[in-house]
Amino acid sequence: MSKTVSLPRRGILLSGLAAGAGVLAAACTSNDTTASTQVAGSTGDNSAAGAQVRVGFSAPAADHGWTAAITRNARAQAEKFGDLTLNVTEGTNDVSRQIEQVQTMINQKADVLVILPFDGNALTEIAKNAMNAGIPVINLDRVFASALAYRTWIGGDNYGMGVNAGSFIVRKMKDAGIGDPVIVEVAGIDNLQLTQERSRGFHDAVTAAGFRITARQSTDFTAAGGQQVASQMLQATKKIDAMWNHDDDQGIGVLAAIKQANRSGEFVMVGGGGSAQAMKEIQTGNSPLQATVLYSPAMASSAVALARLLGQRRALGDLAEHDVPAKITTFSAVVTKDNAEQYLANGY
Repeated sequence: MSKTVSLPRRGILLSGLAAGAGVLAAACTSNDTTASTQVAGSTGDNSAAGAQVRVGFSAPAADHGWTAAITRNARAQAEKFGDLTLNVTEGTNDVSRQIEQVQTMINQKADVLVILPFDGNALTEIAKNAMNAGIPVINLDRVFASALAYRTWIGGDNYGMGVNAGSFIVRKMKDAGIGDPVIVEVAGIDNLQLTQERSRGFHDAVTAAGFRITARQSTDFTAAGGQQVASQMLQATKKIDAMWNHDDDQGIGVLAAIKQANRSGEFVMVGGGGSAQAMKEIQTGNSPLQATVLYSPAMASSAVALARLLGQRRALGDLAEHDVPAKITTFSAVVTKDNAEQYLANGY
């Protein structure tokens, strides 16, 4: 089996959560290594052991269910390979600290680096330094400012998340015969490109059907923020037919606000991200949450598998090309009660 090693730990500060949502939030943001993971399996020639590969891994702090699952999935994937050693740095939201960590891995002459930058712009130069030193970089999700900073990018489709969430709501409204639905949106952090892309996709899907978004408010990807913003929106909007919430962790607070307002049976709610807690909520069949759109942390598993292939100069077995692709975008599947069991292993 492969082995994983960690650099010295530093403290992680977890944000406080709203009363009434704390227990569920703790479940979603857990660092429990027994939580579900999804790993890639090598097939064909790639299943055979190859040269030993040393992979350095750096990601933000595990202060959100999704970021916690990113590192958990990376470790789980590494354990599947006997020819790979994963050197995991301590997750950090301190840009200077993450730059130091990457520089250390460069100095240690890692064969491949997998980096999910806290800030893509700020980490671009150090990633370029790795590439210039002959160390391929897999840029995980949050993109660097220059293509010179990475060999391969793999990440989620934020615009596609919005499109698929909007398309699901449109179909639900048409099936219910609602001609002019009241559709509301609880967004994430507005100054982030990912939030902007999710909102743009949602807007495009909804307006293409001749509908409109009646109200939109942004929050901060936390349960506390979700509860506060949803409470305000529910007070201001007396009738709602459908709601899209960008993030399942903040959705814990959104659901708490809906239940506190006694409006659970009034409208269709769609989540975002694909947490295991959200999928289990959907499976009950008696929740306003009827679907969530995946932004799966299993992309970290795929990134580690790709790092192994790059380090061994192999390609993806089912593609005709001789090399690993330069860009891979994951699909934002819509998870409903009908298919939740299929996707639970992808949850975080």
